[in-house]
Amino acid sequence: MRFNGSDYVPERDDERLGSQIDRVWFAMCDRRWRTLKEISQLTGDPEASISAQLRHLRKPRFGGHCVEKEYVGNGLFKYRLTPAEVTSD
Repeated sequence: MRFNGSDYVPERDDERLGSQIDRVWFAMCDRRWRTLKEISQLTGDPEASISAQLRHLRKPRFGGHCVEKEYVGNGLFKYRLTPAEVTSD
């Protein structure tokens, strides 16, 4: 995986971010709607980090998965991940 950002240091961050995106993936691959708080309770990761990982999972280099976002109310959103179809050439 290839993360990036102005504060990103591969030697320091790769293992942590790789493990984090895996936890978010496994929490969300069942296609159920969840809030960031619910995902945080499942993974133990901070909500801001989960939000970032959900954005990563939309990118082609992280699988190009469909991550839907739906407004619940009062500034609260819920998310659902639908895994991208795997094709073999």
